[in-house]
Amino acid sequence: MTPDIGSSSAGIVALIGGGGRESALAWKLAQSPAVQRVLLVPGNGYTATANQVDKVSNATFSLSLEDPVNFAAFAEWCEIAAVSLVVVGPEAPLAVGLADFLNARGIGCFGPTRDAARLEWDKAYAKKFFDAEGIPTAQWRAFTDATDAEAFIKSASFEPLVVKATGLAAGKGVVVAKDREEACEAVRNSLNHKKFGDAGSVIVVEEKLVGPEVSVLCFTDGFTVVAMPAAQDAKRIGEGDTGPNTGGMGAYVPVHSSILSEEDYRTVVGWVEKTVKALQREECRYVGILYAGVMLTKDGPRMLEYNCRFGDPETEALLPLLEGDLYEILQSCVHKTLDKVPVKFAKKASVCVVLASEGYPISSAPNRPIQLPKEVKNFQLNESTFLFPAAVAKSGDSLTTSGGRVAMVVGVADGLLQASLMAQRAAERIQFVGKQKRSDIGYQSILRTVTQAGLTYKACDVDIDEGDRLVSEFIVPEAKQTGRVGLLEGVGGFGGLFDLTPLNYKEAVLVSGTDGVGTKLLIAEEIGKHETIGIDLVAMSVNDILTHNAEPLVFLDYFATGKLEADVAGLVLKGIAAGCVSSNCTLIGGETAEMPGMYPPGRYDLAGFAVGVAEKSQLLPRVDTIAVGDVVLGISSSGIHSNGYSLVRKVVELSGQSYDAPAPFNIANSLGDELLTPTKIYVKSLLPALRTGRVKAAAHITGGGLTENIPRILPKNMDVILNAQAWPVLPVFSWLSMEGRVDAREMARTFNMGIGMVLIVSPDSVDVVQSKIAENGEIALAIGTVVEGKRETRIEGLESSLLSSYMSWAVCLSDLPLKTTARPKRKVGILLSGTGTNMEALVAYTRDPLNRSVAEVVVVVSNIPDAIGVAKAKALGIPVEIVDHKQFIETVDGKSACDRSKYDKQINDTLERHGVEVVCLAGYMRICTSVFVEKWRGRCINTHPAILPAFKGKDAVQMALDAKVRVTGCTVHFVEEEVDAGGIILQQAVNVFPDDTKSTLHERIKAVEHTLFPKAMEAVCRGDAVRVASDPTSGSVGAVCWSDKFKRYMPDNV
Repeated sequence: MTPDIGSSSAGIVALIGGGGRESALAWKLAQSPAVQRVLLVPGNGYTATANQVDKVSNATFSLSLEDPVNFAAFAEWCEIAAVSLVVVGPEAPLAVGLADFLNARGIGCFGPTRDAARLEWDKAYAKKFFDAEGIPTAQWRAFTDATDAEAFIKSASFEPLVVKATGLAAGKGVVVAKDREEACEAVRNSLNHKKFGDAGSVIVVEEKLVGPEVSVLCFTDGFTVVAMPAAQDAKRIGEGDTGPNTGGMGAYVPVHSSILSEEDYRTVVGWVEKTVKALQREECRYVGILYAGVMLTKDGPRMLEYNCRFGDPETEALLPLLEGDLYEILQSCVHKTLDKVPVKFAKKASVCVVLASEGYPISSAPNRPIQLPKEVKNFQLNESTFLFPAAVAKSGDSLTTSGGRVAMVVGVADGLLQASLMAQRAAERIQFVGKQKRSDIGYQSILRTVTQAGLTYKACDVDIDEGDRLVSEFIVPEAKQTGRVGLLEGVGGFGGLFDLTPLNYKEAVLVSGTDGVGTKLLIAEEIGKHETIGIDLVAMSVNDILTHNAEPLVFLDYFATGKLEADVAGLVLKGIAAGCVSSNCTLIGGETAEMPGMYPPGRYDLAGFAVGVAEKSQLLPRVDTIAVGDVVLGISSSGIHSNGYSLVRKVVELSGQSYDAPAPFNIANSLGDELLTPTKIYVKSLLPALRTGRVKAAAHITGGGLTENIPRILPKNMDVILNAQAWPVLPVFSWLSMEGRVDAREMARTFNMGIGMVLIVSPDSVDVVQSKIAENGEIALAIGTVVEGKRETRIEGLESSLLSSYMSWAVCLSDLPLKTTARPKRKVGILLSGTGTNMEALVAYTRDPLNRSVAEVVVVVSNIPDAIGVAKAKALGIPVEIVDHKQFIETVDGKSACDRSKYDKQINDTLERHGVEVVCLAGYMRICTSVFVEKWRGRCINTHPAILPAFKGKDAVQMALDAKVRVTGCTVHFVEEEVDAGGIILQQAVNVFPDDTKSTLHERIKAVEHTLFPKAMEAVCRGDAVRVASDPTSGSVGAVCWSDKFKRYMPDNV
């Protein structure tokens, strides 16, 4: 047999396998300076291409190593080729004893013996092992007879819904049944119909555990265990973990601590260590990878199974993070020296996305040409993006598909979202017909990482819970007192119902509704786009009364402003008229109120009132008819509609985006235009379906989002479960979630998420209702079901859908720079002499994640050793330096004075030693010399308790009182040699009351300082406020130049 390389003894690695896992191993092994060649047995079409990879090629040995008959030939080939190490990728050769044979021939093999690998190839043995060693696992029983197994399934006190073939079944021998009958069918398929061949001749039936699964892979030499970071894979083919199981559609690292705590991780590693020791006692040394598959249940982690090899696709995600020499690590395992070799993984994130062929996992589509990006070389597109081919064949000079999982693409970055985006962008560039992939790999941790300590509606000064309390404790009791004959339903529903029958009318019922458009108005006012806001006003009211099966008849509006501008009001009115036309109702009247002093110039507010009519016998909701099993239909929204805009505006502010810039999620339109997309009006499209009598209830998804609105139409003993995979989450929502770090739960209780109206119908009415809606130009999707419960809405798969929605637009922004790292922090030093209240405000601002501050306070310097602020800084964990000015007192001509230049030089040296870039004077009672000012000009700021240039110098508060002014305030300015003369950054007014004392006025000014000073610091640190050369007309030394982001810093009352 011809060897692939000469008789050199330098690192020749024979790597068994040819999938994505082996591609990743080959890439990492080839990086070792001790490795001369990596020979894959059999390898794949990519590794067969000489000009694609250095030091890596396919071996000429072509016999199957799943058959022990070929072991001797393989060992002979290894000896001729001078192989220094055999690395076994797949499990099958280990199960038939390849490692035993090679060890006996003196050929180093990274992989366990057949007896050690029994932990994987015999699941019944593994379960007995877990029980014997006290490793928590699911309740279980093993069977060879289908009748016995079915009897056990039907009678077990727990849910015996997991059926496993005990042998190796290529990762497909596990069935997680939805009920006991399906579990029995899985038993029959395995034992009677031989679905898994000999691998399924013995089965394990075990308890169905509930919780997320994680993978913990460990290196071991049989004595020492070194764990890798935990990974999580995506087993199912479809987004949101739907569809059939696969060999894995992707994986990611790290797993968020809210999923796998450090304590649970250490517990799992402890189980692996216990396992290795137990095998030692049986004189069975384990060499290789021991990979624990664990489920994290509410009762703690539970061992599902062991795998005795590198996981696939976990390996592809893990190896790019390994900073050490993989060859050295594997050799140390073989030679019992793992404790002597450093094993370190980078503190970064890695996401692996699998590209599968058409038909996978049921079948595959071979011979499809594959187009790779031209820059692919040595398994890499660039230093942070990797391609690990798997089921790839070489056809002439081209590559084609040859199986189910074609290739794995990996992105590495500082954060999971960035890593995922890099992988998805690369995946889009790899083309073959029928390509399948998931866009939500890592959604479990990505959304938790991005939205950790993120925005809530309450943080934007809108308290949903307090609003609920207002309704329940005040409005409802008071409204009840106003009831009269004819009132059917008042506060709490989507509309007020009034029965005309007692008033000698026929069966007609009037339905009324009122609403506004909230702070969406502020965006319209800011960008000067007023023509669509009236549509929103009409939509909010007519959609509400539509839910009662009412046809809108009349609409009234209320327009209030401080200064009436007819052109603006006319545009708003045009929108109202357009909305009335769309809803087939008459604009019957309204009120325009001009109230100077009530609203500032350019501001206005709107309210709308709609009245419709419905037949009493057809009124909705018919709550008493709703039953378990009913279907929830969803009709799409046009966008955000008109709720949640306080949160929207906060996200825009934090993002630094301007409303006239291209919307990140749709660069064809401006952000302002996208956010002002009018609310969809459903009257003409839905009323015919409502009038069929087939709809039991309808909910308009307004304030409170999906989770708060649907319960309003449910019986007390029922819930709705929504499947977020059943409708497309609109890109604007994924942008808000990611940019604002708003978690999925908060998104669902604030926004409509792409569903503007919900209907509940019986299963036998679904087709009729959907067809009627389709006739009128809309699509109604089946998005959920009614189940027993307590009047709640539960949404499954929303995190996955948000990530998929994000990827749908983010991967297309290839022409825009991808932020792979957080903006570097600017180091701030604070000088203080007093109580440190401003210092506390500055530190609190930098540490609040909602502010996304780029400032970091790295040192507090004080000239007073026992200043109260010094103790506060220490309590906050900030380094403190004391530079006592008294130590610089010198006596000249009999007079003692502080040498200010030497003192300031010492201050400068101290700040420099801590790497300070910006200085804040927070109650610092020393006048700065030219030595200090020259050093920090344009990078040092201070506050003054007055509106400069008024009341400069000491005692500004008393000067304001003495001058009997009615307004003073606070100024933050750059520091110059002349006191209080630097360029003004921010100012905020404070009223002076007739009964103010110096103390009361000073306290109110300090409260303003604590808000204004941090904003000014942030503006300087971000470069949004910059000192420029003196402006003779400004009255200050140096002026301030602002970026276009200035509005985010301006106080609300300015």
